[in-house]
Amino acid sequence: MKKNILITLVVILSIPLLIVGAIITFLPNVKLQKDLVVESTPERLARGTYLANHVTVCVDCHSTRDWTKYSGPIAPGTEGKGGEVFDQKFGFPGAFYAANITQYNLKSWSDAEIFRAITSGVGRDNHPFFPVMPYKNYGKLDKEDILSIIAYIKTMPPIENKIPAGKPDFPMGIIMKTFPEEAKLSSKPNPSDKVAYGKYLVTAAACFDCHTDVDDKANPLPGMDYAGGRTFPMPFGVLKSSNITFDENTGIGKWTKEEFVRRFKSNDPSQKQPASIKENEFNTIMPWTMYAGMTEEDLGAIYEFLKTIKPVANQVVRFSANK
Repeated sequence: MKKNILITLVVILSIPLLIVGAIITFLPNVKLQKDLVVESTPERLARGTYLANHVTVCVDCHSTRDWTKYSGPIAPGTEGKGGEVFDQKFGFPGAFYAANITQYNLKSWSDAEIFRAITSGVGRDNHPFFPVMPYKNYGKLDKEDILSIIAYIKTMPPIENKIPAGKPDFPMGIIMKTFPEEAKLSSKPNPSDKVAYGKYLVTAAACFDCHTDVDDKANPLPGMDYAGGRTFPMPFGVLKSSNITFDENTGIGKWTKEEFVRRFKSNDPSQKQPASIKENEFNTIMPWTMYAGMTEEDLGAIYEFLKTIKPVANQVVRFSANK
């Protein structure tokens, strides 16, 4: 009798686990727009080139950065080859690799598959991406901007570079399956609406992700939006992101718009080559040389949006060198 009761309890308790297991097996469940075909036009190529190199900076993570120079500019000839690793050394729950986005890897991908990968974080074989790539941000952009980025990516010359599959720590491999979701695309605001357009650009550039501190589970700390302090362990030391709220003492509250724009433009590699950096000297993961290519109008819109964010007093020690 007791044995039968025990068996019954085991069966009953197993049912929810079996249901959850079955659901997870079929995740991620993001639809593929199979009829999507991206027509390449001069306008799309120009917009996609601008976005991928200077706003969403896809080329930043998917290339090799030269950390012997300030801001780690892209090493010439590596554009789009992938291979950048984001692993436990940097606080990630596993080892994740930036994909090769040149035609060496993507030539057999359909436009619909590339679109889904960018906006929902789902690979061609239906595996989920770890959100070190801010695909949830990209899924909030204007569809035309995503199509423009795809048009540009498809022009990137092939670079032979095979990328290993990601290796998430347990149980992240299971949890990751719940991350992807259908894109929630929006319409690009009129650039004349500086605040709305600035917010759109900040979303595209994922400024919140780096400039907001997180807890030990990578959840943003409440009340610390854009206040900096997120930690980035690097081979040359420990970096913390800057406070970009308009707090006058610890943020950018005393900056004029002209100073804000000039801070970016002063890193334009066409005007000044990045300084050489010695081992264990201060460097930054902020891709200044890429953001420097943004137009003054777009940078000004970002400034106007940041002015609307609640100022937060948060003094950040930006760099601690390795001992």
